[in-house]
Amino acid sequence: MWEGQRAMLADGMGMREKKKKNELLTEVELEFMNELWALGEGTVRDVLDQLPDERDLAYTSAATILRILEQKNFVTSRKEGKSHVYIPSLAKDAYQTRSLKNLSMKLFDDTPASLVARLVNDDELTEEALGQIRALVDRRLKNDTG
Repeated sequence: MWEGQRAMLADGMGMREKKKKNELLTEVELEFMNELWALGEGTVRDVLDQLPDERDLAYTSAATILRILEQKNFVTSRKEGKSHVYIPSLAKDAYQTRSLKNLSMKLFDDTPASLVARLVNDDELTEEALGQIRALVDRRLKNDTG
């Protein structure tokens, strides 16, 4: 009985690790998702056509990446003729929020103010960009109190 419980526990941990790993996209997966978000939906060929020419990715590689995205539940697909049409199942802004929360947690000790401080202390940030950030914060504060 103990062996079975240990196997179930190990299985459960593996599933948790796998789920956690699937929450974020790899660089190439993000590249494909960005194209799908821009298109709204598309076939393997549609996505390939959006990539820069120098990317020179094989059709089969692109199809594999889209299938992986479907397995990770980032896209769904439907069959149209001989092609699959892929549709994002997660909005870009929802993924941005997820990614920022992950970044804040892992790199900024789960302190969003530290993340923002690092951003606004960047010397390359223009006054215009800082003004836009201030306006966003002011709008958020006004909405929270009003």
